[in-house]
Formats: sequence, C-alpha cells, structure tokens
Amino acid sequence: MELNIWIALWAGFVSFISPCCLPLYPSYLSYITGVSVGKLKDEQSAKEVRFKLITHTLSFILGFSIIFYTLGLGANVIANAFLDYRDLLRQISAIMIFVMGLFLLGIFQPQWLMRERKLQIKSKPAGYLGSLLIGIGFAAGWSPCIGPILSAMLMLAATEPNSWLPLISAYSLGFAIPFFILAFFIGSTKWILKYSAAMMKVGGGVMLVVAVLLYTDQMTRITIWLQGITPSWIG
Repeated sequence: MELNIWIALWAGFVSFISPCCLPLYPSYLSYITGVSVGKLKDEQSAKEVRFKLITHTLSFILGFSIIFYTLGLGANVIANAFLDYRDLLRQISAIMIFVMGLFLLGIFQPQWLMRERKLQIKSKPAGYLGSLLIGIGFAAGWSPCIGPILSAMLMLAATEPNSWLPLISAYSLGFAIPFFILAFFIGSTKWILKYSAAMMKVGGGVMLVVAVLLYTDQMTRITIWLQGITPSWIG
C-alpha cells in the first residue's frame, strides 16, 4: 500500500503536467477567477487578485476531487463485490494498466481513446459554486492524457478492498498541489512543458512495471524489499 500511494501521488503530478492539461492551465485559471490571462501573468496584477486566485482555485480543486473520490468509491464497490474473485480481478486490472501504459508510451493509441470527452458547462455560474462546477466538469470525462493514468489508479484500487481512499487522496494531492502552487507563478509554466511529454513516457513505463508486478502478485514483495533497503533514520 505504501508503494501504491507513492505511485498514485506521482500519477497525479504527471496528470497535471501532461500536454492535455498544463497548456490549458492559464485558460482554466482565467475562466474560474474571471481575471484575464494577461492580468494573471502580470506579477503586479496577480498580487492584487491573490485572494481570488486562492479561493477560486481551492473551489476548482474541490470540484475535481469530488469526481475522483466518487470514482474511487465505485472502484471499492467492485473490489468488495468480487472479493471471491480477487486474483482474477487483480490480473484483469494488471492487463488494463499494461494497456494504458502502452497508450501513454504511444505504442497503442486507438482513435476512440484519442478523443476528448468532457462534461461541458455552457455558462459558468457566478462565484465559488461556478468554480466548483467547472472542477466537476473538468474531471467528469476522458482526455487522452489524464484518462489512462486515472483509470490505472482506479484499477489498482479495485484490486484491494478499502485501498481506494489513500490511493485517490494521493492522486488528488499530486494533481492539486502543483495546480495550487502554480497559481502564484502563472507565467512560469513554459519550462515545465518542455519536460511534460518525457514525464508522460516515464509514467507509461512505470505503469508497465506496476502491471507486471500486479499480475505476478509481486507488489507486496517489492514493498518489503524497499523497506529492507530503506535507512533506519528515514523510518
């Protein structure tokens, strides 16, 4: 579980810096705050609207977290419903995670997975409720970058009853923390874009490794091995 939590945290971070999300970040931030992108990128203007940036960003994060936790709860229902077929469910999940890893690596990319499907909110309600709903709409759908990673986390959660809460919490934090922090450095995201595609490839590679370990039921052994080589002062 400890290993899976770190994987989920990394997965959330990779989802945020993906080519499907990070380039649109300034536009999303502008839309939920009602402040133009130009003003957000201007350091002096950003200071003037800092409170609005913080509060609306938190509302947006709460919105997409609601969807993530709802999906995680659904994965837990599946894990409990098929408890007697736990090994079969683990192997099926491993195969699906492996396929999603191939997708991120660009080896397997069917057109129907390359299309973006999102819940469209035509008119944004005013205030924090609007930011909350935009966050829900952002997460309630499929994108070629975030969808495979989130799907892999849900499949991982489905293999072990009651593991969904720490896994989805870690994934949500991995996504939310950079989203929140970069609200203060909106003009400094271009350098991250240079590495986002490479990060996605690394994420795809990690998913392949996790899939193999999960299929062969070696995740526990890897965790024990990592604990064995961890210095005692780290705890």
